[in-house]
Amino acid sequence: MKLKPTVAIVGRPNVGKSTLFNKLVGKRVSIVKDEPNVTRDRVIMDAEWLNYKFTLVDTGGLELKSQDEMHKHIVYQAKLAIDVADVIIFMVDGKQGVLQGDYDVAEILRKSKKPVVLAVNKVDNNRCDTLYDFYALGLGEPMAISSEQGKGLGDMLDVVVKDFEQIPADSEENEPLKIAIVGRPNVGKSSLTNRLLGSDRMVVADKAGTTRDSIDSLFRYNGTDYILIDTAGIRRKNAIEMDSVEYYSVIRSLDAIKRADVSIIVLDASEEVTEQDVKIAGLVHEQGKPSVVVYNKWDKLEKDESTARRYKQKLDEDLKFMSYFVPLYVSTKTGQRLSSIMPAVLKVYENASKRLQTSTLNQILMDAITITPPPSQNGKRLKIKYMTQASTNPPTFILFVNDSTLLHYSYERYLENQLRNAVDFSGTPILLIARDKGAKEE
Repeated sequence: MKLKPTVAIVGRPNVGKSTLFNKLVGKRVSIVKDEPNVTRDRVIMDAEWLNYKFTLVDTGGLELKSQDEMHKHIVYQAKLAIDVADVIIFMVDGKQGVLQGDYDVAEILRKSKKPVVLAVNKVDNNRCDTLYDFYALGLGEPMAISSEQGKGLGDMLDVVVKDFEQIPADSEENEPLKIAIVGRPNVGKSSLTNRLLGSDRMVVADKAGTTRDSIDSLFRYNGTDYILIDTAGIRRKNAIEMDSVEYYSVIRSLDAIKRADVSIIVLDASEEVTEQDVKIAGLVHEQGKPSVVVYNKWDKLEKDESTARRYKQKLDEDLKFMSYFVPLYVSTKTGQRLSSIMPAVLKVYENASKRLQTSTLNQILMDAITITPPPSQNGKRLKIKYMTQASTNPPTFILFVNDSTLLHYSYERYLENQLRNAVDFSGTPILLIARDKGAKEE
């Protein structure tokens, strides 16, 4: 697969980088709020201009003189983005004029020897009294834009893509499998992402809520490309202010679950399973996504030969609504059993993608009915004519019956268990839908 060129957006805090990013990718991906340092990690999405396709990277605001530990992380992440970029959009604030922070960033960009497009943002009235002052940065001709209003973006993008090769649409392969890493704050999601990627891709700090965006990272495993989505920690709703940045982070995490093909649900083995852990697992289950439950920080426990069994028994009770769950016990700190994660992820996705022949399904159904006949209600017995599979991801089965109102939840659960006993559907929910025999079959 031919890799797309990479374009990184860099600059001081609050110059409009995320607003430009969202405008160019065509949807609200980066969190935009009128306060500095909202974007901490690199946020990556595909973008396109005049049939030129490229990967766009949003970065945290650069305050190079700050000694704050979080700002050091942001600078590190931004420098990584600069290293991998083919072209850099250097954003400055046309209303504020040239500041010392701009000179500091410009110095880094000159040393990178990468092509730089100097974008003077917030030029909303077609004039900028300070535009020519930006020549002093020594990075070529300043281009006046308004990321908020969309002005000047076409001219800027013409310069960005001028040396790119066009990638024919028919040369693109199927989109890689997307894997979301979800959990409450500070359970080790970003550390797990970094371990799987083999690099310090995410900001990792010993502080809850460090990751605030859902971030896509392309990586290769056994010769195949995959996308990891690291998400913000999902906290209880009543612990989040509705207008806060964290509120939007949680919304973004829920969206990540929806668009992912598989979810890795991360728990902290050194703490009790919380109500929020269960709710997050429930969100994955309700979206019909296959999943792997990863107990992280396994190295912190004093263990004996029955520790894993006790934890599994506790999860059986806490996650009884998703009895199909697949547990793993790992440590991102020591690397213990991390190699088991991707095989488990691929296995549960394979299970979610299974399609069974109607003859196989009806043999399973006949065996189940023979063992435990369908119930009756008010003298009328449920009759199941046959069963077919309607779709995959999750596996969805249609039961054609004489009267769908007679299918009690307990018997539906029994049929699901019989299906699972006959076929390996571990790690994925399955759906059973009763349809009256006279209904049209899809």
